[in-house]
Amino acid sequence: MKKILIHLRTWVKLISLTVLATAIITGVVAYIYKPTYSVTLNGEFIGYTKDKTQLQKRINDYIEEGDGENVSFVQVDELPEYKLCLLQKDVSTNDEEIYTKVKDTGTAYYRYYAIVQDEEEKMYVASYEEAEKAVEGLKEKNSANKDEIGIVEKYEPQSKDIVSSEEVISKLYEKPEEKVTKTITNSSGTTKSSGPVKYATSANSSGNKIELGINIIKPISGTVTSRFGGRWGKAHKGIDIGAPKGTKIKAAAGGTVVTSSTGYNGGYGNYIVISHGNGVETAYGHCNELYVKVGQKVSQGEIIGSVGNTGRSYGNHLHLEIRKNGVAQNPQNYLY
Repeated sequence: MKKILIHLRTWVKLISLTVLATAIITGVVAYIYKPTYSVTLNGEFIGYTKDKTQLQKRINDYIEEGDGENVSFVQVDELPEYKLCLLQKDVSTNDEEIYTKVKDTGTAYYRYYAIVQDEEEKMYVASYEEAEKAVEGLKEKNSANKDEIGIVEKYEPQSKDIVSSEEVISKLYEKPEEKVTKTITNSSGTTKSSGPVKYATSANSSGNKIELGINIIKPISGTVTSRFGGRWGKAHKGIDIGAPKGTKIKAAAGGTVVTSSTGYNGGYGNYIVISHGNGVETAYGHCNELYVKVGQKVSQGEIIGSVGNTGRSYGNHLHLEIRKNGVAQNPQNYLY
């Protein structure tokens, strides 16, 4: 028993000395060094930070929002890597320098809206509201080119000269041609009017609403960027709804997939057509991805694809058509 007590006392002393030594070493280390993170970018050491969470949040905010006017986001190919280390207290951290170096590797993408005429970009405005104001202004003034004007959302690494909607209206306004009344002289020498000469428009129909016989819902939420009817000298058989790339597209109504095709497809890009019966079809163009196959039955609201910029397209959007017995109808008579 006595030997056990002696051994126990010895072990207690050893443990006490170990704890004391550890405390002393820890105190010395804490006095001389401070825990920090070394930072590397593309394998190259670029500095130290004491708070990697705060620094990375600042970098993430810059990537998502940029720091300049009209900057939508910033593409950064490589993010910094952090490694915990002990740094002498007299050595300074350099968060600002690290942030600047990461920022310098990024490519800023600007978002703006192009006012296009016959597919040619003419002028640029900062917001969709300004763009729509310009288009509506040209229509109100009955500009001769009002049916040729469209809006395209753009994301590019080069900034553009941004103007106001008033300047767009002023620069793009074209005086409309005067209507001419034809007269026809008959054999008796009297004349009769044939009415005003009608200049050709690109509208494919009157746009009057007809009953579809089914209930439909919006495939996506978004802003209508191009309407049904005449556009660029051609018939625009649907509407364009602007939305971010990858936005999920829902089936407007239940039915059977009759087309699910990737490629250019006459300008539609990757597109889907669903037959809903009763002679009604809906078509979804410029998709990024297609999630359904020909012959597949889908329910109303089921995800069928995602928004993209494929085919003859100048920005991420959904081209939506509604057809009744093969005739394109104005989707805005039923949705949006």
